Amino acid sequence: MTTRVHDIPRTSSSLVFPGVYDTLSAKMAERVGFRMAFVSGYAVSATFIGEPDIGLLTQTEVTDRARRICQSVKIPIIVDADTGYGNPLNVLRTVRELIAAGAAGCFLEDQVWPKKCGHMQGKKVITRAEYLGKIRAAIDAKGDHDFFLVARTDAIADGGLEEALYRAEAAKSAGADATFIEAPRSHDELTEVGRRAPKPTVANMIEQGRTPVLPQSELAALGFQLILYPLTGLYASANALDLAYRQLLHDGTTGNIQDQLITFEQFNALIGIDERNIVAERYKAVDPERPLLSVDRRETNQDS
Repeated sequence: MTTRVHDIPRTSSSLVFPGVYDTLSAKMAERVGFRMAFVSGYAVSATFIGEPDIGLLTQTEVTDRARRICQSVKIPIIVDADTGYGNPLNVLRTVRELIAAGAAGCFLEDQVWPKKCGHMQGKKVITRAEYLGKIRAAIDAKGDHDFFLVARTDAIADGGLEEALYRAEAAKSAGADATFIEAPRSHDELTEVGRRAPKPTVANMIEQGRTPVLPQSELAALGFQLILYPLTGLYASANALDLAYRQLLHDGTTGNIQDQLITFEQFNALIGIDERNIVAERYKAVDPERPLLSVDRRETNQDS
């Protein structure tokens, strides 16, 4: 079936979308005009449990965070489902939980658990048969739901480019909606992935990661439709907090950095205070001397 995310590649040659990790970052992505966003496991692990992306985050923690993010915005949200948190039975449950949470899709990868960030060293992948079993389980779990399955493979690091391309082709043939070959290590590898990977396919742009970061126009020309910047917001936020907190510690006040902060009014508007106030007006206390309509009706029924 056609999904919210399926429609995006059909209406544009390529789409840049950001990683988010909580409701605030998701609201900001929506506010500036992004058409969809991605819940990054790396970023959620860092901000929710304070740990690196090495397989410590649980399915329950990811789905809970995804649910809150999906409820906070209107744009479609794709979620990093890592390896599905176990075997194909775990994948079935993971996809069903994400659908119930309101996610528009997920990434599902082929690393051995516990997995690592795709741009870290020492990654290992499961067998082809195990990987395709998980892909088939995810497809069965999504059924006719509005859900976009991205089949990710990390096999470049544990088998080479040709193995990764084989897995991407097999996953797409099995029914995945898109492919994602993680961490091409050079411009030449990135070019081959863009040319040969089944479409639509993802380019994952991590600043200072293993893959060259290229402009949207160049990636589109190479054959990438979905261009993800999963950690830009996280790194920008961490840097801004570091600078602000250091200045506060040094000066004992924020007087010298006021122009670098969002204002009180701007932040309240971002969070939606005006909309909440409008809703609150509907439920203002009624004059106690004037009976409620429901009370009037009940008394009338009793009299009759």
